[in-house]
Amino acid sequence: MRVLFIHADFIEYEAKSKAMKDAEEIKEKKERYEECLVSFISVEEGDSSIVEKITEEIEDVAEKVGAGRIVLYPYAHLSNKLASSEEAMKVLNELEKILGKKYEVHRAPFGWYKSFIISCKGHPLSELSKEIRGEVKEEESEALKAEKRTTYWYIMDLDGNLHSVDDFDYSSYPNLKKFVNYEISGTRAAKEIPPHVKLMQSLELSDYEPGSDSGNMRYYPKGKLVKALIEDYVENKVIDYGAMQVETPIMYDFNHPSLKSYLNRFPARQYVVLSGKDKYFLRFAACFGQFLMMHDATISYRNLPLRLYEMAKYAFRREQKGELSGLRRLRAFTMPDMHTLAADMPQAMKEFKKQYQMAIDVLKDFGLELGDYEVAIRFTRDFYEENKEFIKELVKLVNRPVLIQMWDERFFYFVLKFEFNFVDSLDKAAALSTVQIDVENAERYGITYYDEKGEEKYPYILHCSPSGAVERIIYAMLEKADMEAKKGKKPMLPVWLSPTQVRIIPVKDDFIGCSIQEMDFLRNEGFRVDIDDRDLSVSRKIRDAEKEWIPYIVVIGEKEKEKNMLTVRIRGDGVREMKREELLSLLKKETEGKPKRKLPLPPMLSQRPKFR
Repeated sequence: MRVLFIHADFIEYEAKSKAMKDAEEIKEKKERYEECLVSFISVEEGDSSIVEKITEEIEDVAEKVGAGRIVLYPYAHLSNKLASSEEAMKVLNELEKILGKKYEVHRAPFGWYKSFIISCKGHPLSELSKEIRGEVKEEESEALKAEKRTTYWYIMDLDGNLHSVDDFDYSSYPNLKKFVNYEISGTRAAKEIPPHVKLMQSLELSDYEPGSDSGNMRYYPKGKLVKALIEDYVENKVIDYGAMQVETPIMYDFNHPSLKSYLNRFPARQYVVLSGKDKYFLRFAACFGQFLMMHDATISYRNLPLRLYEMAKYAFRREQKGELSGLRRLRAFTMPDMHTLAADMPQAMKEFKKQYQMAIDVLKDFGLELGDYEVAIRFTRDFYEENKEFIKELVKLVNRPVLIQMWDERFFYFVLKFEFNFVDSLDKAAALSTVQIDVENAERYGITYYDEKGEEKYPYILHCSPSGAVERIIYAMLEKADMEAKKGKKPMLPVWLSPTQVRIIPVKDDFIGCSIQEMDFLRNEGFRVDIDDRDLSVSRKIRDAEKEWIPYIVVIGEKEKEKNMLTVRIRGDGVREMKREELLSLLKKETEGKPKRKLPLPPMLSQRPKFR
């Protein structure tokens, strides 16, 4: 199928005369629809077998442009491989029916000559064209097949008792019930636009990139800053923990013996890159480079536990099209990835518990408390039988029931894994922090260490991402903010992550000079401050600052200048008068121990472009 998409202010058409004998009968020859996504469609041979994929593509564009109304417009002039009129009508009717469950859908008559007038909105995504074909069925890796094999699901309570997921009382844990349903159903496709998508766009953090593959995003200056601060924070955390930072390539040889074997054990779909006749894949984690580096190193038992770390920019996974959803599930993402070599299982479990606690601390600094996410612990039956008390300790640390997944056999490379999963308002879950104990890859990659007797041995490997993908942290923070807004709370990011921490609003131009003085005072202390010098009313400037979730809004006028005081609007905490030193003290308290970066935009709002 070939489709030309126009995001339109309106389309108006009139059916003039029949273009074929079997043109459909119509009642109204003239129609007009406003605020719509117009899809000019050429139905081609075989399209009846890929209606679901076509629907996903149309929904994807509608989501990106924020359209709630779709007009399907049969348009034969985009292809020379047209389907028969019967097949074309079948496809159009099916599209109208399926899309109609989620959108207001209208269809222009099939088989008629029509005149039309259309007004294109003219933004970057308002004109798109797509050729939609059925995808070649990919051969599944052993790990992907293993995901479908027999698994046992339980809830473990705070006393360490296992309950059937069907019999557990979820009355005090509604989110846990949603998470259980999501996990067991195996359905990952998103049918609605999650709230964080509109927030990431309105806050000018991130957006879809029409010039790239789906699931690859663009980040505006504010979003780039937030990402960078998250990366700085996690990097500082793992380096303080004792990790050594490295950098490795983003593509690897498909035919490398260790890599080829590992690919079949990891549940991810790869991007393939050709260099001449050689075949490479884009990494989906930093494992490959770190493992090859560990293979080449000479390691003593005195070096263990040994930790290597990389901020993988980027990791790539060819997630299925219908599963892509804003920042929740992407094809290119930033993954903080640490691997720890441990001499034996007791040392591996000790490290696992430390990293489990580190993940709790990391998420807390992003404003995500224990009650904001659900815990999944996954293991083999043998591991559980030998280490029941250890699993119980993990449950007690989070002080809430957790989802247990157990296998009779070890299908994957790990024997134990945990994930912290955020459950959003659409009842979709996304894994954030995770740690795994890997019992396979040291031998696969030839990673060894020398023990006290000088004998060469294989270590265990822990895979750890203390935060999960950076993009998912932003997703979780925005989704939580939306949930709080629906409860009447003002949504905001943590102060240390807010692109602008203080917005100064001079009552009139006469006070721009003293506003600059206040800005310079706070900027010299390392805080991000800007000034709204636009020719707008003070009330409008305050409203705009509120829409940007600015934590501290300072208004400066004659009264403030005379009293040498600041009128400060604190987000979610009312308006107060204070000295500049008091505001500085509040900022220091909110950002203590967190990384700092400079303002990502010109300090004067009148000098800034608008990205959306």
